[in-house]
Amino acid sequence: MSFNTLKPTIETLLSSPETAVKDKLTGVCELLQTTLPAYNWVGFYFANQAERTLHLEAFAGEPTDHTVIPFGKGICGQVAESNANFVVPDVKAQDNYIACSIHVKAEIVVPLFKNGKNIGQIDIDSHTPDPFSEEDERFLEWVNEKVAEIL
Repeated sequence: MSFNTLKPTIETLLSSPETAVKDKLTGVCELLQTTLPAYNWVGFYFANQAERTLHLEAFAGEPTDHTVIPFGKGICGQVAESNANFVVPDVKAQDNYIACSIHVKAEIVVPLFKNGKNIGQIDIDSHTPDPFSEEDERFLEWVNEKVAEIL
């Protein structure tokens, strides 16, 4: 399924007035995880600036022990500090990688901004080596823009 095909469904999920925000986020995670073959785990982490930690709010895929991640730790923690997308074609090549599953081969993390401030991120793990392109980055930036509108 193409990214453009998914956009109207994501907009519909996020615009449902009777659905709680956490349920909307979970719906987006489930949609991406079930329709995009390389997206084996999808999650939204949100920042606690005072504690300098990220907290898992919603996800789809295998459960993870990494529900709280310190800023600077792993790919997600690095994005919390850098405010920039981080595409990892091969997680084994990263010194500061937190292993969530032996099956994960690649990861992409895109920060989520609200009013110009990095408040969280979307994190995608893949069992496929080097599956992410610039098109994935643009799509996930769009997803985060839409998510920011409901926060």
